[in-house]
Amino acid sequence: QVQLVESGGGLVQPGGSLRLSCAASGSIFSIYAMGWYRQAPGKQRELVAAITSGGMTNYVDSVKGRFTISRDNAKNTVYLQMNSLKPEDTAVYYCNAEIKRFLGSRSIDYWGQGTLVTVSS
Repeated sequence: QVQLVESGGGLVQPGGSLRLSCAASGSIFSIYAMGWYRQAPGKQRELVAAITSGGMTNYVDSVKGRFTISRDNAKNTVYLQMNSLKPEDTAVYYCNAEIKRFLGSRSIDYWGQGTLVTVSS
């Protein structure tokens, strides 16, 4: 089995910062792309940021210049540093990883349980 465990969510004032972490554990042969999605109340889940195994990144326009995604391949962990947070960033944030569990198997998308980020004064 594979698990993605997120941490770091919480309540923060506008303009503040939070750092989300997501660690993958279990039977893992290789991890390809990792990313963060979010879902606000009444809205569809959207991709916030993604990073390849080689370190290439992409971001949704609304967070460019404020959020930074990074990963530690030795720890199977992906991070999302969120600065200059706005009320519209309020959402449940989900970690996603494309993981191959065994040599010769196909890669599968795995999801974390979600962590709530609330930006409010």
